[in-house]
Amino acid sequence: MEISGLLSTVISIARFRRLAGWPKRNQAFSAYLRTHPERRPVMRKPKPPAPQAVAAPRPPRPKPPAAPQARPAQPKSDMPGGPWLWGWHAVVAALRNPERKLLRLVATDSAAAALAAEADLSETTPPQIVEREALDRMLPTGAVHQGLALIAKPLRPVLVEDIIEQAESAPNGIVVVLDQVSDPHNVGAVLRSAAAFGALAVLVPERNVPDISGTLAKSASGALEHVPLVRVVNLVRSLEQLKQAGFWTVGLDGTAERTLASHKLSGKIVLVMGSEGDGLRRLTREACDLMARLPTGGPIASLNVSNAAAIALYELARDQR
Repeated sequence: MEISGLLSTVISIARFRRLAGWPKRNQAFSAYLRTHPERRPVMRKPKPPAPQAVAAPRPPRPKPPAAPQARPAQPKSDMPGGPWLWGWHAVVAALRNPERKLLRLVATDSAAAALAAEADLSETTPPQIVEREALDRMLPTGAVHQGLALIAKPLRPVLVEDIIEQAESAPNGIVVVLDQVSDPHNVGAVLRSAAAFGALAVLVPERNVPDISGTLAKSASGALEHVPLVRVVNLVRSLEQLKQAGFWTVGLDGTAERTLASHKLSGKIVLVMGSEGDGLRRLTREACDLMARLPTGGPIASLNVSNAAAIALYELARDQR
């Protein structure tokens, strides 16, 4: 242990002496460079970085032309060609409509026999016979199909201009307008009442309304084939078109001062009705020539929109006959 400690001390002293001599050698080298300047190392300046090429700004791409806004050519549908229509009256009315192009017809044995008994439908394409359970699986849950359903292409869309042209030969023509009525059962029931009282069409806004479906057609009980359901982009603009064509526009509102019967309306009339909850929107209300109400009373003063439409259409039809 003593020898190893002594050896470490000797090595440390030797290193110190060697390092202590370095300043002298360094001073000698500096003196040599002063007497021999040609031996001094030349310090070269670093080259500046090469300038990077700046790309020319790319010209902006031309904006594509805006697509023209147009009404949808056909109503929305979840089936190829058109939605399922079911129920006896809805299907039979579609089969009797020459404007309908049949794509598929299915029926149970009993429904097919009843269909063959209809004289004017004897030459209709024979239906595909299926069991009731199989037909249940084809249609939405809860569909009351009465053993009969079909798929057909949608009818040709009708425009407001078509209604105005048709009204030229109908001096007492009635058009029903539904402002954001979203229940397909209500829309179908209004179509049924409109067909019963000879209305020319039912107008609805393009948004926030149900698509043409089997539920709507079943509620309409065949009226979908007789009264066009017209979708418009701007309801207020369509009301203005009808007013310019000679229609009186009357909005139905339970808070109106006068009843519909008290106005004694005649001529071409547009009956405007709103949803059960919110009623008519402000702009729709302002587009009406006058407001009217039904003479309801009692503990429940309001009516379902389809029931109110039936009563109002009856009142208008009675005044014009």
